[in-house]
Amino acid sequence: MPQLTEPARATADGKTQRRNAQDQQAQDQQAGPKAGQEAQPVADEVGVNDSYSARHLSVLEGLDAVRKRPGMYIGSTDGRGLQHCLWEIFDNAVDEALGGFCTRIEVILHADGSAEVRDNGRGIPVDTERKTKLSGVELVMTRLHAGGKFGGGSYTASGGLHGVGASVVNALSARLDIEVDREGQTWSTSFRRGITGEFGGSGPGADFARKSGLRQVARVPRTTTGTRIRFWPDRQVFIKDATFSYQGLAERARQTAYLVPGLAIAIREESAPETEAAPAEAEYRFAGGIGEFCEHLATSEKITEVIRLIGEGTFTETIPVLDDRGHMTPTDVERRLDVDVAVQWGTGYDTLTRSFVNVIATPHHGTHVTGFDKALVNTVNDQLRAARLLKNGDERVTKDDILEGLTAVVSVRLPEPQFEGQTKEVLGTPAAARIVQQVVGNGLREYFENPPRGAKQQARAVLDKIIAAAKTRIAAREHRENQRRKSALASSSLPAKLVDCRSADDRSELFIVEGDSALGTAKRARDSEFQALLPIRGKILNVQKSSLADMLKNAECAAIIQVLGAGSGSTFDLDSARYQRVIFMADADVDGAHIRTLLLTLFHRYMRPMLDAGRVFAAVPPLHRVELTNPGKGQAKHIYTYSDAELRRTLIELESRGRRWKEPQRYKGLGEMDADQLAETTMDPRHRTLRRIKIEDAKAASDVFSLLMGTEVAPRRDFIIGGASELDLSRIDT
Repeated sequence: MPQLTEPARATADGKTQRRNAQDQQAQDQQAGPKAGQEAQPVADEVGVNDSYSARHLSVLEGLDAVRKRPGMYIGSTDGRGLQHCLWEIFDNAVDEALGGFCTRIEVILHADGSAEVRDNGRGIPVDTERKTKLSGVELVMTRLHAGGKFGGGSYTASGGLHGVGASVVNALSARLDIEVDREGQTWSTSFRRGITGEFGGSGPGADFARKSGLRQVARVPRTTTGTRIRFWPDRQVFIKDATFSYQGLAERARQTAYLVPGLAIAIREESAPETEAAPAEAEYRFAGGIGEFCEHLATSEKITEVIRLIGEGTFTETIPVLDDRGHMTPTDVERRLDVDVAVQWGTGYDTLTRSFVNVIATPHHGTHVTGFDKALVNTVNDQLRAARLLKNGDERVTKDDILEGLTAVVSVRLPEPQFEGQTKEVLGTPAAARIVQQVVGNGLREYFENPPRGAKQQARAVLDKIIAAAKTRIAAREHRENQRRKSALASSSLPAKLVDCRSADDRSELFIVEGDSALGTAKRARDSEFQALLPIRGKILNVQKSSLADMLKNAECAAIIQVLGAGSGSTFDLDSARYQRVIFMADADVDGAHIRTLLLTLFHRYMRPMLDAGRVFAAVPPLHRVELTNPGKGQAKHIYTYSDAELRRTLIELESRGRRWKEPQRYKGLGEMDADQLAETTMDPRHRTLRRIKIEDAKAASDVFSLLMGTEVAPRRDFIIGGASELDLSRIDT
């Protein structure tokens, strides 16, 4: 990942420059005289001590606050923040669809780095707002907390709440063009970093002149309405490598089309002209709602059909309302919250819960998912006791037992939801928990007590699966308690094959080594002060399609978890890990790659915090060793290469320099290296290369693991067949 730098803040006018100059002058005064200068006498004693006064305070006006601290509004200034800007404009179009005014949305990622969103909604108002004397378009795009989503009757439910989305995107754009079809006219204007004006050409670098108001550029039928917004992100704010993600756009478009049945969403990514590649494009439209979405998300063989739990509830909320005199008066408002939940249990072990508020994804959930979880736990425990699968005195099943193999989509709609932060990742409306719990509880109780036709066996199978998961959890807990060491650094219960290190400081490393032959060499190559070794025999269990009990029965998996000493699954405690880094050291061949994948699967499923913290690495051993017969002055006698292509390039370069070499040695495994070679290339921190393994997108990582390591054979077969033509046959060991 590139290092994020503080985004440069463009000065919008002379007033900002003067303010910066005053700040610099104040800093110079605090720093004291420079070398060679004589300190000037001060007027009085108070001036010496009073180094912080009102002249040090700055007031950020308008959109200056957004440009000064963009992370407060969009999360970051890398690709994620850039994508969030696109979501703000996209969500405004979706809100029109939620209100029943829009049937089609188009999103275009242009080759010049700009993004465009088109919709056939009502169009942003173009008339003049009486207080600010600005047109509706200018008001929405240049003023924070301005919009039609504050209880004015324009939207009954919307994804946008704070009224800062469009104006924030405008402030962070080097150029933003907007066209609105409304009242039989096409109205247009442009902005540069939040300032209204007109560009003299195409692109953000064209000449710009300040000019307020809208321009009428064409006539359209009065029945034609809609909005088109195209913006170029400001590279003074966003890092150089930040780009829009077409894959992320496709996933968001498909997801939204599921959540708003009947809405058509077309996306397109234009390629650069010099590539001559066809643009990537897709269109999504679904009529089945979140039931179809839940079925799409499920990865394992289903136990039940999709169960829909639909209902509503009301609550009273006290909000400040602006009266005719301009005063904010606390007023009790009756709110309605609609709940739509789809769940499906499968035979697998993974859990997937997607939650939404007014079509906006809440990846960190919130009060609506809290209510969903409570309803699941209470209702399922009641049903288990009614079915006599749980007896008096038995331990209640937990949320993790119930969620095993469950795919769920939780969607709520309400006016003016309370989000925690502008990025809208967590719902904070307290009443949502109570209403969702009531709707889900009643719906699940009805499903288990009066199953639909043909679903009685499915309902019983779900209860049996949950009981089995609870028994496995209890057995695993007892196993951990029996194996728990009294001391973190010394215990007879540690595997005998562990070659431990002497210290447990921040440098400690655990090498998971493939095979006993490599272990012998690694013992001599390691630094015994902080490098520990744990050999594994061959390929460990594929835990993606195995239960927790099967995983714990596997000697290699159990040894890894035991040696790391931090538990597994939901009980994993990162702070208790005995080693700061875990390094996979396998051969540089197909079998080695398979072993690394199996190990990654184990860590991804049962020791995920290690991956999230960036404490899992893969050693990069060389594939070839080239010994020079006439090395040049200052040149090493041996050269290591890490791929066949690198070997070819190296030999060509040596030949061009007139160097001679012996027949290159190809390592078939780590065991062929001597201790000095292994230390120099793979283990010595001063010379080695490590590849850090991180999960930037947990959803994408889970999808890949499910595809390659899961129980479903057909998708994996299609993947293999589709990629067969790209396989380099020369890399296959025969």
